[in-house]
Order: sequence, then C-alpha cells, then structure tokens
Amino acid sequence: MAAPPPQAANRGRDAERRACEHLERQGLRLIARNYRCPRGEIDLVMAERDTIVFVEVRYRRSNAYGTPAETVDPRKQARLRAAALHYLQRHPDASRRPCRFDIVALTAAQAPQWLPNAFDLGGA
Repeated sequence: MAAPPPQAANRGRDAERRACEHLERQGLRLIARNYRCPRGEIDLVMAERDTIVFVEVRYRRSNAYGTPAETVDPRKQARLRAAALHYLQRHPDASRRPCRFDIVALTAAQAPQWLPNAFDLGGA
C-alpha cells in the first residue's frame, strides 16, 4: 500500500492529536500512539482507570457522504481486533485488564465525537 500524500498524512496526524487531547481532557491517559503490527495499526492506545482503550480516529472534511464513524466497517473492525490481540500478547500487564474499542470521529467543522465501546472484541 502506498503512503498517503503529505497533506493527507498531516491531516491524519492533526486528527489523532486532536482526538488524543480530547480524550485526555475526559480523563484518559495515553499509553501508545500508532501501534503497528503485521495485522494492522491502532491509532491510540489509552487507559481509562483499569481499562485499556484501543482508539480508532477517523477524519472526514464533512459528513456529506456519511460520518467518519461509519467508515469503521466490519473489515476495519477485524483488523483493529487483530492488532489489539497482538498488542495484548506483547504486553502481559495489559492483557490482564479489561479492554474496549472506541472511535473518535472528527470533521473539519465539528468538535470530536467520542464513541466509547463502539464495537467489541468478539466480532460481528
């Protein structure tokens, strides 16, 4: 897969920064950014009290063709689950804690929309 154009990459980094700041204001703590493994990538790994939170950040310029959260389809969810399992295998302390998947949806004109527990580890 080719790298995104620089402008798109900058928008992605900015969206992830905005999402992280928003979640930190809600009391979550950042553990890792852009966790990569052969099965996929997790934008943010955070903690909320004892819970490990795997966060997918989605950005769109507008909602004209659907919301950013709607782009996290079953295929994307499967990749996120696989990456999260990889993370948990590599971090034994985290593997003993509850975990969940959140989405932070952003558009150019709206504040971040946080969707806690957007889907589960079990699959569709």
